[in-house]
Amino acid sequence: MRRFGRTLVAAALATTVVTGTAGWASGTAQTPVTGPPPGAAEWRADRSLGRELPDPASASPGGVAAFFASLTDDQRRSLAARHPLVVGNLDGVPPALRYEANARSLGAAAVGRRILAHDPRGRGQLAEVFGDLEHAPHIAVVVPGSDIDAGTFNRTSAMARSLYEATGRRTAVVAWAGYTTPLGIGLDATTGALAEAGARRLTRFTQGLAANGAATPALFCHSYGSVVCGLAASGAAARDIVVLGSPGMRADSAAGLGTDARIWAAKSPADWISKVPNVELLGLGHGHDPADPAFGARRVPADDVPGHTGYFAPGTTSLRTFAAIAQGEAR
Repeated sequence: MRRFGRTLVAAALATTVVTGTAGWASGTAQTPVTGPPPGAAEWRADRSLGRELPDPASASPGGVAAFFASLTDDQRRSLAARHPLVVGNLDGVPPALRYEANARSLGAAAVGRRILAHDPRGRGQLAEVFGDLEHAPHIAVVVPGSDIDAGTFNRTSAMARSLYEATGRRTAVVAWAGYTTPLGIGLDATTGALAEAGARRLTRFTQGLAANGAATPALFCHSYGSVVCGLAASGAAARDIVVLGSPGMRADSAAGLGTDARIWAAKSPADWISKVPNVELLGLGHGHDPADPAFGARRVPADDVPGHTGYFAPGTTSLRTFAAIAQGEAR
């Protein structure tokens, strides 16, 4: 009975404390963005090629990739010009064509950038590439935590750029803010609903990379993003999954994630996430601490990390280790 009581207290504390990257503001319930990209109805009605186009709601990334491989360059560019939001957000479309489509939909905001996704619905979602995604021998994907959207995307791109520079620009790094994140403190941050929706989107994203022949990525998952990665682990195409400042992955152990990917965990002594109880009760909380040796993850040193958002800070041991993992050099 005492143990059950302590668990209830811990769950209540988790409801009060758990948040993502930015903070201690009151929470606002979010509805996840799901379904096909904007403009899907017009895409489905398009018969310019004399045949049906792949349904964005049901076509697999592999099927989408095969369809675009069957087209001429002029046909691909014509579709990107007529349906930039579909082509720019549809997993399986060749990356270079997605850049072109998103440059059309974003205009001057995309000049000089490789925007791999731009979904304006809700608070907005973005994905940006640093490096040559199609030819790099290694790929890393940074998955952020709470309070990230189109307006705060620079926080995620800064982490991705830091990792890109730490690899000597030899690894392509994707800043992937491709899901609806929680805002501040609230039930969204302590439950798995947004993470479940995000996991489906992350899984399709990695499958789209694979369908275009890109290297299998390492996922770097910060805070609530580690919940997303934990739920996506069994279906995502990933060679490594690295969690940092994690409140839990909704699994009791690394083996329980159901993936062959190597699991790594970093947690700084200065990270306030250490004060969050690692419990899961009645849907609240995210379970065992991945940085606990009993979880079975490989350790990423983080003693010099200055806090919850400092894992990618230049000069830190964590960033050096991340770069080694991203390049396939860490064991």
